[in-house]
Amino acid sequence: MDSRRVSGILLHITSLPSEYGVGDLGPAAYRFADFLTRTNQRLWQMLPVGPIGPGASPYSSPSTFAGNPLLISPQPLIENGLVTDEELAPLAELPNDHVDYARLVPRKRKVLRTAFRRFQDDTTTIDATRLKKFRDTQSAWLDEYALYAALKEAHDGAPWTEWMTALAHRKPEALDRARKTHAAAIEKHIFWQYLFHRQWTALQAYCRARDIRLFGDLPIYVAHDSADVWAHQDLFHLDDEGEPSVVAGVPPDYFSPEGQLWGNPIYRWDRMQERGYRWWTERLRRAFELFDLVRLDHFRGLDEYWQIPAGHDTAIDGEWKEGPGTPFFKAMKDEFEELPVIAEDLGIITDSVKALRDTFEFPGMAVLHFAFGGSPDNEFLPHNHRRNLVVYTGTHDNNTTVGWWEEELSDEGKEFARSYLNLPEHEEDVDIHRSAVRAIIASVADRVVFPLQDVIGLGSEGRMNTPGTMDGNWAWRFTPEQLSEEDEEVLEELTHLYGRASSYD
Repeated sequence: MDSRRVSGILLHITSLPSEYGVGDLGPAAYRFADFLTRTNQRLWQMLPVGPIGPGASPYSSPSTFAGNPLLISPQPLIENGLVTDEELAPLAELPNDHVDYARLVPRKRKVLRTAFRRFQDDTTTIDATRLKKFRDTQSAWLDEYALYAALKEAHDGAPWTEWMTALAHRKPEALDRARKTHAAAIEKHIFWQYLFHRQWTALQAYCRARDIRLFGDLPIYVAHDSADVWAHQDLFHLDDEGEPSVVAGVPPDYFSPEGQLWGNPIYRWDRMQERGYRWWTERLRRAFELFDLVRLDHFRGLDEYWQIPAGHDTAIDGEWKEGPGTPFFKAMKDEFEELPVIAEDLGIITDSVKALRDTFEFPGMAVLHFAFGGSPDNEFLPHNHRRNLVVYTGTHDNNTTVGWWEEELSDEGKEFARSYLNLPEHEEDVDIHRSAVRAIIASVADRVVFPLQDVIGLGSEGRMNTPGTMDGNWAWRFTPEQLSEEDEEVLEELTHLYGRASSYD
């Protein structure tokens, strides 16, 4: 993996400006890429880009392979004659400073249904050769996903375990009937995936031409109510009804006395290995198609994982199980020339996890917010960083740096941070977000990333996600006027000053 000094911005696509209710793959994405170019940022990190489920979390998707139709920009659809300005008016009524998912989803899906109907009426609006090539190259997941999505619609959104038994258990004759009965809906979902693909690859090419690498995120587990589990039930620990028999989570610790009960089904790693990890190979292949770098979320779970009996209310009664470890990554190395993987190794990490990470030379992570506990030996303090590392001011799960400073950091932590970061004595003179950005951009680490909120100095109103809560997450968006010329100039200056303006090409 390339090890030159670079920096970048964490900003999910949904957080971009747009006149249609949600950030998308349209003009604002290209303008943001231009901003990255002007400031010599080489990384654009984002959250998972799959379809969202209940709660709008990108980490709980009905498919680990598919793209999110909400990210499709209406602009090219207008240009191709698939929708009209008048038909987009309901989207234009939505707020521009946050995503109102309750109103967005039905309106955007209506627009996309209109686009599909127009395509059916005039198939010359889309290049048939390119559409066929897309279907052929993505057949490993596309057909099953489209069938799953069509059936979920036909069952009013009910989870697949509540469908008729023959469909839930994937009886061949029932699947054949479903493909015929729901042929139009299947074609619609394939069409939407093609629109996403076409817009994504165009943006990807634009970024690569400007020396920007797209940096994605891959959750270790998939949602139970997903095409992934429904289509590959034998690869997960499920009971006779298709429900998880054991689920994922993490054990109790100082911050969480009952642990964390995530509820995702656990992989049958024995069967995965018997089949040469084929499902995971296809999963990573898809991730590497979409992104130049991929963060493996909860990397520890590939060394050992916490398994909890289904039906328990907490994670207390789980147990550690051995993960696939070295044989898994050796198989992936055999399959791919390069594994451009970042190991999310935050939290309590054992020597075994570190050894697995270091054996394959995966960069780990460090977060500046976690550095100010009072000890100069804290591994997250910049003077303790190593080169093969990705350093953040904060992540999507943290408060913004301003919010962290004003609301979360203890008085002792502030005192330590004031001394370490050489902050002004008077609070009104402190630009904590810029001091934090400077601290990590000066780090010896090869890669540093800062959320856009920390570039423009937003408080907790700019927080993307608060773990353990359900309301108000994943909705933040920035508006163009929030990103000032001064912010741009400061970022460009710091990038040059600390030697992170080098080119990948």
